[in-house]
Amino acid sequence: MFNIRYCAKVSGILCFVSTASYADITGSIDATITLTTGCVVNAQSADDGSASVDFGEIDFGSHNTLFTQADGEVTGTGAGIAVQCSPGVSPVLVFNAGQNDGSGSGGGNRAMEHTVTAGQYVTYSLFSDAGRSTVIPIGGNIALATDGSAQVVPVYGRAYGATGLIAGTYTDVITVVLEL
Repeated sequence: MFNIRYCAKVSGILCFVSTASYADITGSIDATITLTTGCVVNAQSADDGSASVDFGEIDFGSHNTLFTQADGEVTGTGAGIAVQCSPGVSPVLVFNAGQNDGSGSGGGNRAMEHTVTAGQYVTYSLFSDAGRSTVIPIGGNIALATDGSAQVVPVYGRAYGATGLIAGTYTDVITVVLEL
């Protein structure tokens, strides 16, 4: 559609001016999101259930080979394992086996192996209380709140000395699962 304007010049010539007429075009954008239940552990999310997250570490420090016991605490993003799940989810932290369970001698139910000399172990245990009186057994669990709140789960450890330990670094890896 065109608007035509007529104009007259002083000399008496008639002119036509044509301008295009534009109409506004209105449309829409659809927005959508699908939410599923989930959890975040130590500020890391495994939304598809296949990714691994870091539940933290326990460092018993540095001691001589004649130590009797050493205490440590799991650190994730602070003093423990930080967990937040969607409201209504019933999360449970399960502390499965380590790499060396049942090896070594001493008071612990788990064991760290010397990184160079195979067959050398320092035993240790995990506890759910600061007094280290409630052992978290292999396969043991800790149930968490279901209200969607952010929670910090403290986990304590105690390593036990034994006769014949050699100097060096000892390690273990425990598989922890957050069951929903």
